[in-house]
Amino acid sequence: MELMHHSSGFLLPTIPPHHRPSLTYALILLNQNLPRFTPLLWKHAQLRLCADGGANRVYDEMPLLLPQEDASDIRRRYKPDVIKGDMDSIRTEVLNFYKSLGTEIIDNSHDQDTTDLHKCITYIRDFAPQLDKSNLCILVAGALGGRFDHEMGNLNVLCNFSSMRIVLLSDDSLIHLLPRTHRHEIHIQSSTVGPHCGLIPIGVPSRSSTSTGLQWDLNDTEMRFGGLVSTSNIVTGDKVTVQSDSDLLWTISIKKL
Repeated sequence: MELMHHSSGFLLPTIPPHHRPSLTYALILLNQNLPRFTPLLWKHAQLRLCADGGANRVYDEMPLLLPQEDASDIRRRYKPDVIKGDMDSIRTEVLNFYKSLGTEIIDNSHDQDTTDLHKCITYIRDFAPQLDKSNLCILVAGALGGRFDHEMGNLNVLCNFSSMRIVLLSDDSLIHLLPRTHRHEIHIQSSTVGPHCGLIPIGVPSRSSTSTGLQWDLNDTEMRFGGLVSTSNIVTGDKVTVQSDSDLLWTISIKKL
């Protein structure tokens, strides 16, 4: 079984040149409060998309995250490449502002069967020719918090696109999928994340999950809702390994950078 490497290096001010894994980043901004480190994610990303009302958040909140700079300069500098969604949340003045700066606007109001996040990931996968997709990682800011049904919809997107690297981010934590098709090695950037973490079965119960590098390691352990799930665990070093017969969610706390 092939080994898959994971890291939160995108939370570092500068990603080391020989960092493993070496990834190309795309950033999606949703209609929730932007994490305080959003300018850092923006810097690392080669493509930036707003999902509908996420554009309001960039327009309103980026100046608040960089209070020492002029708000109008920030709004022009932090211009999304694409705004995509059903356009039921974005304010007209925000839409017109970014359109005047050259942002591509894609109205998917005809599609009410998928979420705006799903639409944005589909765009990145199918219609972003300028992006190197061989080692692509999609960072999703504002994916957690707010309405619980939205959170569950975002987790469902991880399962919809289980072969893609997608990281859901809030101020407090990150979540990504560990597909059952691989063994996993998670490199812990202790300056930015931890120590609290969790491994949670998603979709179906896990009959057998094994880990190393946690205070309470799994050893051929069964996990399911209504039984054991590994929450409030703690990383003990700079590497965690995981193997499971089912897809698992990995989550780890983000430190106040």
